Amino acid sequence: MVERRPNAIGLAIMATIYWGALFYWLRDDLLDGAADEQTRALKMLLVSFPYVGFVMWSAMTDLPENIREIPYLGRSLKGVIWLVFVLALAYWGWMDEAAIGYLLVGVALLGLGASMSMVCLLYSGTESSRLYGLSRLVDVYPSITKPEGHVRFNQKLWTTVLVLIIYFMMTNVMIYGLSSSTLDIFSSFRAIMAGASGSIMHLGIGPIVTGSIIMQLFAGAKIIQLDLQNSGDKQLYQGVQKLLVLFMIPIESIPQVYGFLDPSAAVISEYGIGWANAIIVSQLFIGSYLVFLLDELVSKWGIGSGISLFIAAGVAQSTFVGTLSPLPTVQGSPLSFQNPPSGTLPMIFYTLRTATNSQLVSENGFELILLNHANPVAALASSILVFLVVAYAESSKLELPLTHGKVRGHRGQYPIRLVYASNIPVILMAALLANVNMFTLLFWSHPVLSTVPILGRNGAWSKAHWFGAYEVGATTPSDGFAWYSSMVNGVGDWLIPLLNQTGDAYGHSLGQIMVHVFVYVFFMTAGSTVFAKFWIETTNMGTKDVAKQIERTGMQIPGFRKNPVVLERILERYIPPVTLFSGAFVGLLASGADLLGTVGNATGTGLLLAVGIILRTYEQIQKEQAMEMHPMLREFFGAE
Repeated sequence: MVERRPNAIGLAIMATIYWGALFYWLRDDLLDGAADEQTRALKMLLVSFPYVGFVMWSAMTDLPENIREIPYLGRSLKGVIWLVFVLALAYWGWMDEAAIGYLLVGVALLGLGASMSMVCLLYSGTESSRLYGLSRLVDVYPSITKPEGHVRFNQKLWTTVLVLIIYFMMTNVMIYGLSSSTLDIFSSFRAIMAGASGSIMHLGIGPIVTGSIIMQLFAGAKIIQLDLQNSGDKQLYQGVQKLLVLFMIPIESIPQVYGFLDPSAAVISEYGIGWANAIIVSQLFIGSYLVFLLDELVSKWGIGSGISLFIAAGVAQSTFVGTLSPLPTVQGSPLSFQNPPSGTLPMIFYTLRTATNSQLVSENGFELILLNHANPVAALASSILVFLVVAYAESSKLELPLTHGKVRGHRGQYPIRLVYASNIPVILMAALLANVNMFTLLFWSHPVLSTVPILGRNGAWSKAHWFGAYEVGATTPSDGFAWYSSMVNGVGDWLIPLLNQTGDAYGHSLGQIMVHVFVYVFFMTAGSTVFAKFWIETTNMGTKDVAKQIERTGMQIPGFRKNPVVLERILERYIPPVTLFSGAFVGLLASGADLLGTVGNATGTGLLLAVGIILRTYEQIQKEQAMEMHPMLREFFGAE
């Protein structure tokens, strides 16, 4: 085993980047300010050094045993000191409002990320990855306790139901101090990101999925050099991913308060703009962290995955409302032929009952029912089609025959599904595109990020229009890479312009529209294929894990020796190809569903995910019931 040594060059680069960014933040006061402004800015710059030093010392050093044995305080002493440090920075910001952003973001948040990076670069030892430098932080990270034994089915069911109730309650807790004029960056991806706009669940599952994307890309590219078949490496991988999620919550929260989730005038007048923004960010942080804990709670004590549960709940709600809502399409206006009910079925009955034959013909009544309504019949038909296709795909599987090595005549099968990688690759790819949309929007309209060279709209050598251009007050791109890779949401985005031989609302030509369709389908298909491969490697679904799983039960493939190596070679013929095919299939299916559109603005991808999640959850419930009745099955499924 090669011993790793500290990376001095990487350490110098990271330190230069971090303190260079802080200096750039304070450059006006340091270089051109008055004497008192220069002194204040210098103090603000210097406070980052003890903060970063303390975080690095905490991650690299164990407390003495006699201190760790102090009741209640010993094992959490480092965390308490860090919290006191952050509260001191917050108090400084309270006394000097102009410094609040720099102290909490530049020092507390970015300093934490820089410290962790430098700890990894300073790691020395024989382990495979420098991430082992963060092992002390991973060990003390607060998380939901894993059950020590078997959790009964009824308890799992009630835990899942309770989490779902809490989720819906949180989507109705609106952010305190929020202005009435807000913009939802994730409006196009709301069905996939879950949560609710303007609530403490505004970010939804975004930080969790973004953290997972980063870790999977790093693991797949061998940047972090972890062997996920090794239990120790896998445990570290999951722990670092939790730390990354905790870091991504404020990273995604803070940009929201600059032009998108603005504080109200009353809160600004009472607390000042700096603290008004901090109040909104803190609520977003609390909501997102609770989502993270609820996801862990479902994964360990419930049925299925919390992320999947939240997506299915949101899409089911949108689909139900879009199909059956009797409320007018334009809120506040009475029902009329031009303003029918917003739900598909009430709209059909109302229009056919109140409109005359001449109105249906002369005023495009049939076109309204079929295509032009907010939830037309075409969207309902495509929703039903998506449901049937997903149900068929989920039920398609290849079954490997198995026999018991000691019990003659005892046979079984190991199913390898057509959708082997499940719907997780689509979730990850859709979240990646949502992040592309978010960051290109920030570089286009954020008051600070828009001045970044090359990327920013107002920066030097700006090429921002290549990455993504936006209309005033819009959160969906109108040009650039962000537009070409953005979701094609229904036939109104592509088929209607083609039939009418006109461009879209942004003035794109028919050729550009078709390129948009092709690029989106390609990215969803190729991206889902890549994420399917990464996902299988980071879960217990790879060939080596499945071979061990089958071997533990005493089963073997008839005609072959009972040897895990032989079994693994046989599985290699099936699992890797099916994994790649399943990723491409669900990506193509999701993008195709988006092209057709769905009711309730659930998006085709959202509906595909929801249907797959519901079917998988139903099968999981059946498996849990089977394990409850036949305890011997728990060993096969790895439940004990």
